[in-house]
Amino acid sequence: MDEQSWYGVRCVFRHRELGVYEERVTLWTAGSLDDAIGCAEAEAGEYCAALEDTDYTGFAEAFRMDGVPGVGVEVFSLMRESELSPDSYVGKFHATGRERTG
Repeated sequence: MDEQSWYGVRCVFRHRELGVYEERVTLWTAGSLDDAIGCAEAEAGEYCAALEDTDYTGFAEAFRMDGVPGVGVEVFSLMRESELSPDSYVGKFHATGRERTG
């Protein structure tokens, strides 16, 4: 069996009635990246079953953490190559003006 590590797994959901997509990052201990994604996808099924009109899109990506979660510990990281300026990049991928932040 592989040594257990902490992983942050981001899954994407569609809330049909609300007309929004949700990105959730959950934390898991697992022996591998694939095992962590399997745990998160199982939880994604439970999450959708508990909510009406919510679907798991099938998109999951994981990040192996160094150490144990605590204050200030990085739980997820994603790098993307882009020629966009910082303002254009943030506007295209993160701050489109359609986010719900409350």
